[in-house]
Formats: sequence, C-alpha cells, structure tokens
Amino acid sequence: MFATMSSLQRVRQIRVLEFLWLDSWIQRNLPPLTPLCTKAKNLKKPVRYTSITQLDPIQRLFLDKIREYSTKSQASAGPVDAGPVYEKALSEELNKLQRLYGSGDLTKFPEFKFSEPVLDESSSK
Repeated sequence: MFATMSSLQRVRQIRVLEFLWLDSWIQRNLPPLTPLCTKAKNLKKPVRYTSITQLDPIQRLFLDKIREYSTKSQASAGPVDAGPVYEKALSEELNKLQRLYGSGDLTKFPEFKFSEPVLDESSSK
C-alpha cells in the first residue's frame, strides 16, 4: 500500500512540475493576454486609414481596374466588352440547349416546387 502511495505521489509531483514548467514557458514566449480581456481599459488600437496616395503602384493599378470594370458593368446590361462574336456564340449555345432540353427561358434560374410527401401511417408499421 505504501509503495502505491509513493508512486502516486511521485506522479503527482511530476505533473505539478510539468505544469509549472509549461506555465513559465507560456509567460516567457507568448504575448500578454491583457488586450484580449474584456475589462481592460484604455487599450485602444490605433485606427489606420489608408488613402490612395499611400498605396503602392500595383495596389493602385488593381483598384483602378476594379473601379473601371464596375463602371463598365453598370453601363452595360450584359458582360463587359462583349463583341458581336460573343453575342453570336451565346445565341448559338442557347438555341442548341433549347433544342436539347425544350423551350423556356434558359437565361433565368429555374424555380423548383417541392410538395410535401404523403405519409401513410399503415405503411410505417
């Protein structure tokens, strides 16, 4: 009985030492968790405002292209910069699909109607 108690005490001491070692490692290697606390006061992160002049040339070019595409897409009803070749190919594909799958508006998403199944109590028994 004393042998088991001493081995249990040794295991407990090892666990306590491991916990203390882990706790000290966390304190040394991880940043303090005070900013994550909800009750921490007077800890405000500085707000950064990025203007167009602060962007590098690649970012500025990317944003300009996005804005240009946005204005073009709002002006045109269909795809941006679509020529007569695109329109011809689109109409051919729509005609082919209508021949294969029947009539209807193929440019519109279909509406699905699901009815509730009739459950018969006698079939479940």
